[in-house]
Amino acid sequence: MAAEWKGKSRGTVLGYKIFIFCIKKLGLSTAYFVLYFVAAYFCFFAKDSTQSSYYYFRKRQHYSKFKSLISVYKSYFIFGQTIIDKIAISSGLQSKFTYDFDGVDSIKEVLKQKKGGILISAHLGNFEIAEHFFGELEEKDFISLLTTDTEHTAIKNYLESVTKKSNIKIILIKEDLSHIFEINAALTRNEIVCITGDRYIKDSKYLTQELLGKEAKFPAGPFLIGSRLQVPVLFVYVLKESRKHYHLYASRSNAKYKDTDTLLKEYTESLEWMLEKYPLQWFNYFDFWNSNKEKE
Repeated sequence: MAAEWKGKSRGTVLGYKIFIFCIKKLGLSTAYFVLYFVAAYFCFFAKDSTQSSYYYFRKRQHYSKFKSLISVYKSYFIFGQTIIDKIAISSGLQSKFTYDFDGVDSIKEVLKQKKGGILISAHLGNFEIAEHFFGELEEKDFISLLTTDTEHTAIKNYLESVTKKSNIKIILIKEDLSHIFEINAALTRNEIVCITGDRYIKDSKYLTQELLGKEAKFPAGPFLIGSRLQVPVLFVYVLKESRKHYHLYASRSNAKYKDTDTLLKEYTESLEWMLEKYPLQWFNYFDFWNSNKEKE
């Protein structure tokens, strides 16, 4: 298995062009149909991610060997669906999907306090469509996403050319830590800064906490920021529940100022709850538990 996440997802511009052609010219059903073959391809030719996914289902979810193998395929398939859905929604097909909300009032309450907030999510479900859940809110353009700049530039440029511009602002993580000033500026503007808390990058600072019965490394940044900036912290996830239906979950952390350990523990508890409910939608296809030496 890949020992750590390298900060970059797989994919090519050609692959995205094929799916966008299917979505716009042939419909979502055709795009989903193509996924049957794409998911099978990844099962056989994306060795590291397939092994990591199998370990997650077999050892951490305690599935049988057969169910674990089937779940790897299903996970790839649903992951592909979330990408297609994101493109479709961003291309003006939002009305074809339906949405449920659990905890959106928590987000409204945070915005009413006028001091911003930290939103910690995960590579679970389809958070990138979250902005479409917030259309009913009075405040606009209030989400900033903290991220690295390691995704394929060619893919990003192509997607920006064929989809509507997102209202989510991007804050790039920089080695000189200047992104901290951008985060503070966003909070001053009463924005919610979104960070994912489930991908540790090698040689970066980390914290450890048990997840699904085994200790794992989590990036320290999201939890240090969340516990020290004296603003509300929420855990938010957007999960795919059926072919064209999504569900947003938001809950507020009770961790006190500078209590980083409690914040991380609350996060892992919320993540575990989501993984129990939606086990196929955790798209962390790397050796999260550093389990290279653990054999079947």
